[in-house]
Amino acid sequence: MVAKKKINVKGIDIVVYENNKEDYISLTDIARFKNASEPKDVVKNWMRSRATIEFLGLWEQLNNPDFKGAEIDPFLHQAGSNSFTLSPSKWIATVNAKGITSKMGKNGGTFAHEDIAFEFASWILASFKLYFIKEFQRLKEEENNRLNLEWNLQRTISKINYQIHTDAIKANLIPKEITKQQASMVYADEADLLNVALFGITAKEWRESNPHQKGNIRDTATIEQLVVLSNMESINALLIQQGLSQNKRLIQLNSVAITQMKSLIKSSTVKTLK
Repeated sequence: MVAKKKINVKGIDIVVYENNKEDYISLTDIARFKNASEPKDVVKNWMRSRATIEFLGLWEQLNNPDFKGAEIDPFLHQAGSNSFTLSPSKWIATVNAKGITSKMGKNGGTFAHEDIAFEFASWILASFKLYFIKEFQRLKEEENNRLNLEWNLQRTISKINYQIHTDAIKANLIPKEITKQQASMVYADEADLLNVALFGITAKEWRESNPHQKGNIRDTATIEQLVVLSNMESINALLIQQGLSQNKRLIQLNSVAITQMKSLIKSSTVKTLK
């Protein structure tokens, strides 16, 4: 059990735990409204009733696939007799109950699923049950408000992180416009012409900047960069056929790389390939 909480009903503090995303409420605390000194006896007296056993059995049947239904027959047969007693621990052990749990120690006691706790509160006193339900509802409203606040906060943080991520992509993936000096240079290898147009550096410059990195500049490229690189190879071949000088081709290829990278970064199709 986790996430201990408390509600106060008619001056009685009642502990609420979360168990497997379900609320379990202290029957021991509720019982203190009737007998502050011996609350466990109040719980046992409630469990002596045939109506209570039938209710608990039905709850287990509906919510517990591991419930040993046949084991309640002796309890039903003895219910109501002066000699019959039934403790929460005996009920749990005999029928493998999940709706009621017991905890030992300082903060221990008998806890039950909210459905069962409401039934127990009604047996204690009808008016007490109404106050109990009201306080429990207030607790759940507070939890919902807190969860909504946390959700909105997470959503805001997510938006901020998305913007940071987008800005980082723009800064690192979208090619920069080549300088006048780069445009005037002659690259002996056409592959380096494409490298400069897309990555902004030659293969040699990349190796010098990444001496411990395995492979080459294209081995570290993103999916988007590889798609653009493939397109640029075809376009460069066409520009060569048209007789354009290398510096003019470099300018055009750099412009193509920038335009296509911007489009691919926004593309949902490319995102599915990652």
